[in-house]
Amino acid sequence: MVRLRFMRMGKKNRPHYRLCAMDSRWPRDGKYLEWLGVYDPLIEDDAKKARINKERTEYWLSVGAQPTQTVYSFLKDADVQGLVRLKKPKHKRPGGKRVEAAPGAVSTRKPKPPKKPKAVSSAVSSPPVPPEGAVRHSPLGPPKGTLEGA
Repeated sequence: MVRLRFMRMGKKNRPHYRLCAMDSRWPRDGKYLEWLGVYDPLIEDDAKKARINKERTEYWLSVGAQPTQTVYSFLKDADVQGLVRLKKPKHKRPGGKRVEAAPGAVSTRKPKPPKKPKAVSSAVSSPPVPPEGAVRHSPLGPPKGTLEGA
């Protein structure tokens, strides 16, 4: 499918964009079929920020190219003919309202399997007890100032 979308150009922190007709599978800054206009967001005059070739854009729209949402708003401001209003995708919200089945209706869902009970161990593990007379040291070694082996 052919999409009308922007390619990012320019330097770091100094972007400008090209409006291009390109295949939707190609990367954003990859090859394009045709260059249709430019958009420079850092220009002060709003009338000069976007320059679009209307004739070629209308041609691509007439053969079935789809603009992205951002490009759609620019084309709408430029009064390009042949725009079809974009439909926003409807996202289903998780945990939304659920419709309860009517009483006596047969459910098509499989019942959930029963949960397994947790296994309780009879032997409670406790830390090992050192033999009597053994010196216990911290995991970091013996305390400072002690003489070992002396």
